[in-house]
Amino acid sequence: MSRIAKNPVTIASGVTVDIKGQNVTIKGPKGTGSIVLNENVAIKEEDGSLLFSPKNDTSMPITGTMRSLVNNIVIGVTQGYTKKMLLVGVGYRATLQGKDLKLALGFSHDVIYKAPQGITFEVAKNQTEIDVSGIDKQQVGQVCAEIRAYRPPEPYKGKGVRYADERVFRKEAKKA
Repeated sequence: MSRIAKNPVTIASGVTVDIKGQNVTIKGPKGTGSIVLNENVAIKEEDGSLLFSPKNDTSMPITGTMRSLVNNIVIGVTQGYTKKMLLVGVGYRATLQGKDLKLALGFSHDVIYKAPQGITFEVAKNQTEIDVSGIDKQQVGQVCAEIRAYRPPEPYKGKGVRYADERVFRKEAKKA
C-alpha cells in the first residue's frame, strides 16, 4: 500500500469538510476549495481526519495522489501558499497597477500580467521582489511559471525573472 495514502489528512479547527460521493468541498478561513476524487478512491471522515483507501488493488498510486491533492487544499484554505520571485537586471522592476502586475523587463513596452481569480501580488519596496499568494498551490505555481516565462534567467549574466530559491547555473563567456 502507498505510504502517502496511509497517512490521514488532519482537519484543522475552523475547517469544514463536505463529502458528497466523490465530490469533496473544503471551507476554511482563507476560502473554499473543492476536488472531484477518482472513482477508484474511497474517502471517509473519522475523528477530525480524512482517511483514504483504494477500492481495488490496482488503484493504490492514484489513492496517494488524491490524498496529496486534498491535503494541499486543506493547507491552502488554512494557511495559503506564497512564492517569492526576484527580478535581476538593470532597470527590471515590478509595480502594482490595481490588482494587476506591471513588469519592466527590458522590452520596449511594459508587460502587464492580469491577476487571475484568487491570486494576489505583493511588491517589495525595492520593486525587485514579488510575492505571489493564493489558496490553490497549482494555480500559484502556474502564475509564477507564466511570469518567469516572460524573461527566464540567462546563464551568462544571470539577468531575468527567477524564483527566490532558484540557483542559476552561470556559464563562462567566450574567450578571445
